[in-house]
Amino acid sequence: MTVEFPATIRLDVEVGAGDGWIGELGRGELLRIVDLHGNQAVDTLFFDAHDYANRYSAVDTLREQGSAYLGLGSRLRALDGEPLVTIVGDTCGRHDTLGGACSQESNVVRYGEHTRHMHACRNTFLTQALAWGRGLEKRDLSANVNFFMNVPLTADGGLTFEDGISAPGKYVELRADRDTLVLMSNCPQLNNPCNGYDPTPVRLLVWA
Repeated sequence: MTVEFPATIRLDVEVGAGDGWIGELGRGELLRIVDLHGNQAVDTLFFDAHDYANRYSAVDTLREQGSAYLGLGSRLRALDGEPLVTIVGDTCGRHDTLGGACSQESNVVRYGEHTRHMHACRNTFLTQALAWGRGLEKRDLSANVNFFMNVPLTADGGLTFEDGISAPGKYVELRADRDTLVLMSNCPQLNNPCNGYDPTPVRLLVWA
């Protein structure tokens, strides 16, 4: 799959399975997340780059858009009610913001004690946050988006983790509506079908 990009690209990196990335987007910049092999969940947190306490709010985002899923046109809002980023390109079609990020604790509850020491997105978030510093702490790790992840909402209000609806080369593209800090975990989950039981790398591109 050949994709043309502008000459103004300032970042082009591959994030390995189970690894993470953290960086800032300037207002108006675009971030494209490419699912290189298909069915790879990318857990992502967003913060106002000048006020980390003003972080992504799943509640405000879903209330304002009137839909439980994220997709083209979704405005991902901060706690102040204003957008951090907007989804301006999407070849996958639907993304989750209800299932949360996997942790060692949630793995044990969902899949059993034998999974306690498996790596999880919360570990990656914390590792990246502490390496970044600048006041970003464990308490700032709250609601997140799960790009490419298929978590259907059932009629009785429950959630199920299902096979992904993404495919190799699918992407989601975000426009920063203000200076935004992005914290990402390329999910290492082996226990549900969100990664096809085989975590794989993703590609990140940023341009003006």
